[in-house]
Formats: sequence, C-alpha cells, structure tokens
Amino acid sequence: MYEVISKKATSLNLSNFKSLPIRTFWLSSIAFFICFFSWFGIVPFMPDVVRDLGLTPGQNWNSIILAVSGTVFARLLIGKLCDKYGPRLCYTWLLMLGAIPTILCGLVETPLQFLICRFLMGFIGASFVITQVHTSLMFAPNVVGTANATSAGWGNMGGGANRLGMPLIAAAIVGFGVAETEAWRYSMIFAGLVCFSMGIIYFFFTRDTPEGNFKELKESGKRIPSTKKDKAGFLDAVKDYRVWILFIVYGVCFGIELTVYGTMDSYLENTFNIERITAGNIVLTFALMNLFARTLGGFFGDKSGEKGGLKGRVLFLTFILITEGVILSLFASSANLVIGIMFLIAFSLAVQMAEGATFAVVPFINRKAIGSISGIVGAGGNVGAFLAALLLKYKAVAAEEAAIAANSRLGEEAILAARQAAASSAVGSGYLLIGFIIITAGVVSLAIRFSAEDEKVAAVELQKA
Repeated sequence: MYEVISKKATSLNLSNFKSLPIRTFWLSSIAFFICFFSWFGIVPFMPDVVRDLGLTPGQNWNSIILAVSGTVFARLLIGKLCDKYGPRLCYTWLLMLGAIPTILCGLVETPLQFLICRFLMGFIGASFVITQVHTSLMFAPNVVGTANATSAGWGNMGGGANRLGMPLIAAAIVGFGVAETEAWRYSMIFAGLVCFSMGIIYFFFTRDTPEGNFKELKESGKRIPSTKKDKAGFLDAVKDYRVWILFIVYGVCFGIELTVYGTMDSYLENTFNIERITAGNIVLTFALMNLFARTLGGFFGDKSGEKGGLKGRVLFLTFILITEGVILSLFASSANLVIGIMFLIAFSLAVQMAEGATFAVVPFINRKAIGSISGIVGAGGNVGAFLAALLLKYKAVAAEEAAIAANSRLGEEAILAARQAAASSAVGSGYLLIGFIIITAGVVSLAIRFSAEDEKVAAVELQKA
C-alpha cells in the first residue's frame, strides 16, 4: 500500500498497478526487454546474413564488436541527459530513434551497410541506464536494489528470448507468403516498429518521479531529486574513484554476459559438436535465468545492506564477482557437454547476480548524480564487452586462418573441421583468461569505501523505509 503517491515505493508489490512506481517498473522493464530483443534480434539470423551479404569471418566478428561499441557512447551521454531532462523523455526518444537503424537493418544490401546498422543499433543498449535511473527515482533504499535488479534482469531476457522469438516471427511472416530468404529482413523491420510504438506508450503512461515530471517540478520551483546542478553532478561522478571501480566491475559482469550472448552459440557448436539450434536453446536458457538471477543479486545486496550497511553491499558484490570468475574458468576447461552445461548454468546465475549486486551499490555513491553514475557504470559494461569480444576475435581469427593455411590442400570438410577445432580452442583459452580477470576485479572492488556520514544517512533512510 502507498499512503501518499508522492513518496517512493517501499515494497515491490508487482500487482499494484494503480501505483505509479509499480507502473513505471513494469513499463521500464518491458521497454528494456524490447530494446534488448531488437538489439540482438539479428543474432539468430546471422547464418542467413553471412550467406546473403557474403560476410567474411572478420566482418562477422566486427559486427559483434560494433554491436556493443555504440552503446558505450550512448550510455555515457544518456545518464547526463536523464539527470537534466528526466528518464521519461530520454526513454521515449531512445526507443523512437533506435527503431530507425533496426528497421534499416532489414533493408541492407552490402556488408558495410550492415556493419553501420549494427553500430547504430547498439545505441538502444543505453536503455539500461534509463531503466536503472527511473527505478532508482521510484523506490526507497530498502528495496531499490531489488527493484533495479529485477527490472534490468527481466529486460535482459530480451537478449535471449530473441533466440526463440525471432524465428517464430520469421515463421509467421513466411506464413503470409514472404520468401524464407527474406524473412529475416521483415523480422527486423517488425522489431523496429515495435520499438517505435513502445516509445509512444512510454511518453503517455509514465512520469519522471512520484512527485511529477522534471519539467513540472522546475516550473513549480520544486527540487529535482537526482541533481541540484547538472554540471556539478556529472563532474562529481567523474572525479569519484568508486564510480570507476564500478565501471570495471560492471565490465566484467554485464560486459561478459553480452560477449557470451554473441559468441556462445558458435563455441558450443564447435566444442561439443552439437547442432546450431541446440546450442541456441542452451543460450536461451542462460538468458531466461535473468527472470530471477539478477533479482537475487539485488535482493542479497539489499539484505547485506540491512545487516552490514553500505560495506555489507560491497562485500557481497566482491564475493559474487570472485565466484563468477572461478566458475567461468571451470567452464572454459570443460570437455564434457553435461558438465559444461552445468558450469554454464552456474556461471549465468553468478554473472547476473553480480550485475544486480552492482546496482545495489550504485544508488548510494552520490544521490545527486544517479543518472550520471548509472551512465558511466553502464558504459563500463559495454567497454568490457568490447574488449572481451576484441580478445576473442584476435585469438579466434588468428587460429582459424592458421588452420585454413595448414589444411588448404585437403577437402572442404577437413578445412571446416580444422577451423571449428581451432576456434573452439582459441575461444576457450580466451574464456579462461577472462575468468582470471574477473577474479582480479572482484578483489579490486574491496577498495570501494563509504564515509561514516554516508553509512549514517543510509541507516536513517533504511529505518524510515
């Protein structure tokens, strides 16, 4: 129950649709899901794209890298814009503008056009920052970590749901008489139109804060909750070393999850000799764990905060990061399919909990610059994805080219088998190295400190909530 609508929600009562915070929670989660679905919607169709556009192995890897590169710039910018204009307008424009390259992706005719669209589609990934800002503004400290983690986790499912959803959309399109070779194009156009429509819905059915929109608050002379002065808030965020530690932390959890979305299908297929559709279904299971895994990270982050204060939130984050790194290293060393899947499931649980735990800490760094901090930390996720994809591309392409050269006199089947084995070995060693990097980042996260005054303020807010 909410006695006064102007107050932040102190519980996550998801059935209370009359509550503005809960309505905002649902709409931001759905919007993020649609953005993620569109962002990675082309992944199930990549074999068709490679065939139709004649992509080389290098261009294929470049498309993965470009898909996460554009998001870095968008996330850095969108956090500052959220602090200034409010999350409602930012989400509306992002959804509507992000629909354009998604639609154009279905109309490309050359590899260059495709790569440009993949880069621009990455800007949709900035939706994560807006989702975190909006839920942070709507929920009280005792539940903000859980709310942030749940909205982001359910949105992240879009990155895996496309494995099932996009082929179903394509099948429906074929049912209307469209040629199978063209179905992937119409599917991307459809995804773009859904994105655009969601932008209109978001504009009319949400508000920036429980007290009203930023514009209304400014006109009535009321304080905007996220910042007292936009420029000062952003500069304070940039100067805070804790923000950059969280930047790294998010890079080794969300960034690695993004890399897994883009590379795991091929790795499972090459390593365990399974069909592409089977590998896709396994990755779908990985993504669907966002339904509860990221929420668990936020929930335990909040509970650790109740027992150990802000320091408790950091300690839990450290623990789950180290766990994530250890499990990924074990997965990379697995040669048995069943054991590999078990480690992959455990890794998906750990990596998504780490993401939730990260944003159980973020709202307490600087309450006057929530958007700016969320943008910087969110961008860290994509920087991590970019660097991880670059590492895997470097290792895999070099290994595949060497395999092709060594087997050039043999038949096509022998060359293909050699390429697959080389790619599997290279990506596996890359995963192992990334696992060690994650463990190191977990240790570094212990350097995040809060002042006695910060702890006191958080304790008072928790008591009130």
